[in-house]
Amino acid sequence: MIVDGIAPTVEGTGIKRMGSVLDTLRERGFVAQISDEKLGDLLAKQTVTVYAGFDPTADSLHLGHVVPIMALAHFQRAGHRVLLVVGGATGMIGDPSGRSEERQLLSIDQVAANARAIGAQMNRYFDPAAPHPPLLLNNYDWIGKMSFIDWLRDVGKNFTLGYMLAKESVSRRLQSEQGISYTEFSYMTLQAFDFLHLFDHHGCLLQVGGSDQWGNITAGIDLIRRQRQAQAYGMTFHLITTSSGEKFGKSAGNAIWLDPRRTSPWDFYQYLVRQDDNDVIRFLKLYTFLPMERIAELEKVTQTFPEKREAQKALALEVTRLVHGDAVAHEMAHAASVVYHSEIRGISDDVLASVFASVPSTQIPRSELESGLPLADVLVRTGLAKSKNEARRALDAESIYINNVKVEKTQTDFRLRPEHLASPSFIILRSGKKNYHLLRVQ
Repeated sequence: MIVDGIAPTVEGTGIKRMGSVLDTLRERGFVAQISDEKLGDLLAKQTVTVYAGFDPTADSLHLGHVVPIMALAHFQRAGHRVLLVVGGATGMIGDPSGRSEERQLLSIDQVAANARAIGAQMNRYFDPAAPHPPLLLNNYDWIGKMSFIDWLRDVGKNFTLGYMLAKESVSRRLQSEQGISYTEFSYMTLQAFDFLHLFDHHGCLLQVGGSDQWGNITAGIDLIRRQRQAQAYGMTFHLITTSSGEKFGKSAGNAIWLDPRRTSPWDFYQYLVRQDDNDVIRFLKLYTFLPMERIAELEKVTQTFPEKREAQKALALEVTRLVHGDAVAHEMAHAASVVYHSEIRGISDDVLASVFASVPSTQIPRSELESGLPLADVLVRTGLAKSKNEARRALDAESIYINNVKVEKTQTDFRLRPEHLASPSFIILRSGKKNYHLLRVQ
């Protein structure tokens, strides 16, 4: 039984051995809290329906959302039923959990468009061959039909002010300068009703989410107990931070999005491959399906040969594969292996544009390239040399590179031609070790 939203069973306080999926989630570092230790026995003995909700506050999920999705995928692989609930209704209100200020309210059309977009991003994590494919639902379908009077009579009467004010997400906001609106104060009643509705219509017994969702989850458990005299369960996952205390999935204040239009696959891959040795093994357990034995091998390699960054490469490849597909993941891995270390060839325009997005560029007509462009002239034209004399000195010093290939000083009167294209439209010039310039061929 839950009293005032406090769980009697918290990870790390002597929980008994549980069913296989909960063992898996604990071993891989997901679990922060569970509402009742009986949950492990239940998961071991029968098929359980479990759900997590995702509010469509943007038209894409980000890396932070992947933790509950991966957890749900582990449930599915263990034979349980999974419900993915997109918050078409709750997304119009805004969850105050984990926030210090009011969310900006979105229009009905924007929420609906966002719901469609994030719904399409979820399925790739689940096993199509598993007995129970995930079911995608939108809570606007059952909440949107209710009037305000219906809500007050059928739902609101089940919540006392004292109960709601005691929730951490509410009390913290009440103590803040911004306070909390009635709209966001009511959010937990919507999420609680979701759980009740899914219990009634889908036999759902378990809700999961980030640890900041504990108050909302327990509100649903209590509502089911009061309204149906039945036992439901909750589980939360750790909010993922790096060893430096920053939220994982945030880069320079910006989210790492799953939509390639928001975060390019190259930037996505590079964010993962740059993770610290102190974090990468933990992230491999959470964000990939690699067996624990393989992760243990990568941990040993990281400890013995950290300069190889094998664990980081595995993390970047596996997560990029899940999010963007196998072909894109291998293209990013190939680009990362050659773009700074060997001749740049066989990489698409899109990838090169992402890799060198911050590099100065110059456009040239294809006709000039076909005629043959004197390299010394190009160096002046692009600003890599201030004059032809300086360009010739750089060529004599063998400090000029084309697609990472050094131009030998014996190559007098070197001319750029179509065969020097690294991709259909780009040539990469470099002077010295770090001074890059991108030639864009029109």
